[in-house]
Order: sequence, then structure tokens, then C-alpha cells
Amino acid sequence: MTALDTGTDDLHAEIDDGVAVITMNRPERRNALSDAMLSALGTVLAQVETDESVGSVVLTGAGGAFCAGGDVKGMAARPRDRSDDNPGRSLDAAIHRQRLSQRATSGRLWSMPKPTIAAIGGPAAGAGLSLALACDLRYAVPGAVLTTAFSRVAFAGDYGGTWFLTQLVGSGKAKELYYFSERLSAEDAQQLGIVNAIFPPADFEREVMARARRLAEGWRTAT
Repeated sequence: MTALDTGTDDLHAEIDDGVAVITMNRPERRNALSDAMLSALGTVLAQVETDESVGSVVLTGAGGAFCAGGDVKGMAARPRDRSDDNPGRSLDAAIHRQRLSQRATSGRLWSMPKPTIAAIGGPAAGAGLSLALACDLRYAVPGAVLTTAFSRVAFAGDYGGTWFLTQLVGSGKAKELYYFSERLSAEDAQQLGIVNAIFPPADFEREVMARARRLAEGWRTAT
């Protein structure tokens, strides 16, 4: 097993027998996405994409959660950075940074020429759900809850979730899930085709890693 230096405690990464395991690590906040986590995630994904020792990628979360999405409390606490002579400049820069972050994370997961798995060991919401949807496969534990969540905080869906979900469940159902932010159980998500399989907590890591290793050892074909 080889640990990767992510530059932050908010994200852990290691290569285990051909599988890159990337763990979002803010369990006290249900792994809400910090700037440091997102930056590190983009860097690590770029690294493992071209690492010949990596055959598949598993994205997961620490402490019984997958990812609660954006850190709304953290966003509210940030100082406003707007230039007095051009108030729109910093807003445009922030939007561009957001686009770059989305391309480096969910966008790279989607286009990765190696199989990607979201191991959903607990709640997945908002942009956290988007990251899971960007992966090729999604496995969950029985108690996991999935929700788009954006309508509850008056935000538009980001990190590609609206597009990814449409590919899985169709336009009508995807719109419903984003408009109403329904909370889906793992079982409901499996019936809709969002989750591929559900494994008991005691077997979850072993089952996911067994599949990831099979993928890592197989033919590597760009998708």
C-alpha cells in the first residue's frame, strides 16, 4: 500500500494493489467539501489518471458518511472579496474558479479512462451526490440516504449532477429529484438505477474493494 501526499488532512489517498482509494476526510462535517479538499481531489485525480500502477479508482468518505456537499457554513463565514473599482471582477473570477474545480473533480471522474467507483457508506447530498454520480459505479450500505439537496438552500445544482443524473434516470425523474430534493434510501436509489448494489456495513469495504481489484486487473479501456 502506498500513501499519496494530498497536502491536506481533508483528503486521504493511497494506492492499494492497483486501486487508488481516495477518502474525503472531514467526518465532523459529514465530509462537506472544503476548498482544500476540492483542490487536493483535483490534483490526486490527475495524478492517478496517468499512474500506470493504478487500474481503478474508489472515491469514499470517512466516518460513516460519503459527502454532505458544499460546506454552506464555511461559505457563509468567508469574507466578501470584491474590488471597489470593479465589483463584478471578483464574482467573475469566483465563477471561473468554480468551473475549473468542477472540471478537475467531477468532470475528471466522468472522463477518467479507468473505472471509477463511489463507495457510499452514508449520506450523499448536493455536490457530494454529484461526485458519486460522476463515477462509473455506485455501491451503498443499507442506511445510506441520497439527495440532490440544492433546492433546500436555493442553489442551482452544480458539479455536473443534473447532467449525470439525467443519464441514469431520464430527464423527467432527474428534474423531479432536483426540484423537490427528495431523500432517497439506498433501496430506492437502487430501484431507480442510481445505485448498482447494496452491501451490509460489515461486508461493504471488502465487497467494494474486491470489485475494484477485479476492474484494476482487467483490460483498461477508455470510456
